[in-house]
Amino acid sequence: MLTATEFEVVEQTHYPAIMALPKEDLSNILKLLRDYRNKARDRSRQQRREMRGKSPPRAAVAVGDNSGTERKGEIFASALKRVNRELSRIKKQESQKIQGAHARRALELKRRYRVRHHPSTTRNANGPMTVIENPNATVTVDPREIGRMSQFIKVAQARRDSR
Repeated sequence: MLTATEFEVVEQTHYPAIMALPKEDLSNILKLLRDYRNKARDRSRQQRREMRGKSPPRAAVAVGDNSGTERKGEIFASALKRVNRELSRIKKQESQKIQGAHARRALELKRRYRVRHHPSTTRNANGPMTVIENPNATVTVDPREIGRMSQFIKVAQARRDSR
């Protein structure tokens, strides 16, 4: 189904051969395969139109079947998938190498500039805390007077209400 040049290109996309190809060659093969696939797709569409009678035949005789051209397009599409998969694998591998280098450098910088913190010796480092009196009084009223004051307030309110 394929011409000799097309077959050579598609043959390079199968497993053992595709692993040996460098990234540049894969991108060149990708361009060729896209051109071949587009050509087969366009030819197949034209042949379908000829079979339905929508367009005049390009050859001397109208096409009766376009399954060969469709199959050719499928072959190129599957070869494209293999090349794209291999290119994405290579890109992922490259990014992992770069990420690993960045991580190693960050760890090295972290270790180089690590500051060890030792708490300074203060009044509570090696012994009990010393008691410091609060200079402000917490209660301004004698607690014994609180009950009397509440009684005084109640009596004053009762007198005000009765007026």
